[in-house]
Amino acid sequence: MPPRTHRAPGVTIGDVAAAAQVSRSTVSRAFTRPQLLSPETVDHVRAVAARLGYVGNQAARALSTGRFGNIAVVVPDIANPFFPPLVRSLQLAAETADLAVFLGDSDESAEREAKLIARLAPQVEGFVLASPRLSEELIRELAASRPVVLVNRDLEGIPRVLIDSSGGMTEAVMLLKKLGHQRLAYLAGPRDSWSDQQRRDVLTSAASGLSVEVIEVGRPSYAAGRDSVSAIVRSGATAAIAFDDVVSQGVLAGLELRGISVPSDFSLVGCDDTLAALTTPALTSVSAGAATAGAAAAKLLIQLLEVPDPGAECVTIATHLVIRATTATVTAAVTAAVTAAVTAKGTATGTTAVTR
Repeated sequence: MPPRTHRAPGVTIGDVAAAAQVSRSTVSRAFTRPQLLSPETVDHVRAVAARLGYVGNQAARALSTGRFGNIAVVVPDIANPFFPPLVRSLQLAAETADLAVFLGDSDESAEREAKLIARLAPQVEGFVLASPRLSEELIRELAASRPVVLVNRDLEGIPRVLIDSSGGMTEAVMLLKKLGHQRLAYLAGPRDSWSDQQRRDVLTSAASGLSVEVIEVGRPSYAAGRDSVSAIVRSGATAAIAFDDVVSQGVLAGLELRGISVPSDFSLVGCDDTLAALTTPALTSVSAGAATAGAAAAKLLIQLLEVPDPGAECVTIATHLVIRATTATVTAAVTAAVTAAVTAKGTATGTTAVTR
């Protein structure tokens, strides 16, 4: 039977301080605010504490300080591969400040997100809201009551981390234009997503001279991407940009079922670069920076916990296009087939055609 790990009877913070030859406050900080000490001091104190069988009593500390040492991160869909790297890096950064991370999944529902926040609030000291679906009013109401950091939601006056996909999206449009594509489809994400709105805005400004058809796929998923292929074919597009790599993966499957080869018959670009290297063929995609965003969000929240009003800092993470094997020059045969299809097609249900 493995040894039981618990606090040895009678071992106090004073015992640890004496054995480690440091002050009681240094021992306390080694467990509660290690960022205030050198890594060497933290390692030394914790090693001595472990040898003596002492561990910090979080519950007792919470009763005396009102701080439970917990923060919460709420995401719209933990199954989306964009979010696990963000949560993982956030947790690693939080651990350096001796903070535990509670995770909530709102399932793309603003109502569920509000309920999760209400239930987590009594147990945590602050929130990271990643791609929140809540209304601006409710987010500001929460931020007025406790520290809040946003990821991919741009609200003035609240600390936030923004993955600026405009650079990568512009590169994607320019690449497709250079390859001779004149008709593009954009497989849109949720309308209340800040990232989706940003990507739509980039298409408006960058796709000058091109025909762009916006296809609403709703909640981003493999099935949504696969089911959007009929609308893509009706649109006459020779290339598409998808809201994320999950949707792109579904599109690849749907095109294959129809006998449409990528990239010889059709070009495809994803966003977030989370599954791109795992698809067949390897997907051209706009880089994500999810892990970087998670670490940055944790840093902002830790600063906010230390200094209640440090200013509403905004951290911006740039993106770029990673070119792989799903984009190619449009051929004369494909152009001719598309022209014939466009001439014959009617209005595609559920789509919005926009000529830029």
